Amino acid sequence: MKGTVYSKEGKELRTIELDDAVFGLPINDDVIWYAINNELANRRTGTASTKDRGEVHGSNAKPYKQKGTGRARRGDKKSPLLVGGGTIFGPKPRDFSYSIPKKVKRLALKTILSLKVQNNALRVVEDFSIESGKTRDLARLLEGFGGPERTVLILKDEDPLLKRAASNIPWLSYLSYSRLEAHELFYGRRVLLLETAAKNLNEFYQENRNEGRLRKDFAPGAGETRSLEAGK
Repeated sequence: MKGTVYSKEGKELRTIELDDAVFGLPINDDVIWYAINNELANRRTGTASTKDRGEVHGSNAKPYKQKGTGRARRGDKKSPLLVGGGTIFGPKPRDFSYSIPKKVKRLALKTILSLKVQNNALRVVEDFSIESGKTRDLARLLEGFGGPERTVLILKDEDPLLKRAASNIPWLSYLSYSRLEAHELFYGRRVLLLETAAKNLNEFYQENRNEGRLRKDFAPGAGETRSLEAGK
């Protein structure tokens, strides 16, 4: 498929060949859902912790005698039934991360790129860098592509000066073409893809054309419903 390369001022320059196996796939919501939820789970720290009755500080003595008071039996003040006592089945530190098949992850990324192309939310921009490394220079350049909205910039390689300038813009995130993130891509309202990064994506996924077979095999169970809105 053909795409248009835009200048830094937002004007059309030339056309570029975009691989249909990367930018022209049909949309598969299920694969996108699996990839996004996997990334969100891997980000969780899992440090929430509560104390059970054996960890709460307090005396082990009975607060009052077993019989004769007319009150309920109490073993100690650390009972979960009392204020200040332990927590029943409370959370403990744990690891929420898990892995999904690499082919599923790559298929999800290609599907999201295809979705952005279909929604006219992806633009291929000529290669540029911010020699000064200043945020105001990058913000002035981005004005040619619209107002401030959630934007993802896909870089061709490591560019410290460009990353330095982009790190101070709250609505802008940057990704390397070889380390894309499904969550950032999907929820980005606008995707700016550098021209060299677009060519690199064509080559990067060149040897993974048979991943389309997963579209029929990798699907949720009967009756399952998927919602991507919760991951924003």
